[in-house]
Amino acid sequence: MKTLKEVPIGETCIVKKLHGEGAVKRRIMDMGVTKGVEVYVRKEAPLGDPLEVTVRGYELSIRKADAAMVEVE
Repeated sequence: MKTLKEVPIGETCIVKKLHGEGAVKRRIMDMGVTKGVEVYVRKEAPLGDPLEVTVRGYELSIRKADAAMVEVE
């Protein structure tokens, strides 16, 4: 299982599954990260957290803890 947190900078992946439950999962889905969507990892903050990704045509910053809940292929 590969997570969004493990995707190298400059690569594109597709979301397979969201882990986590309740409000955390709902927040991730509200940001546009849902099953089947394409995610491009743009860059990482200087201290490593958060990641900046492009989802559905807009830039999104996501914490690594949340990125670890997104299974990708």
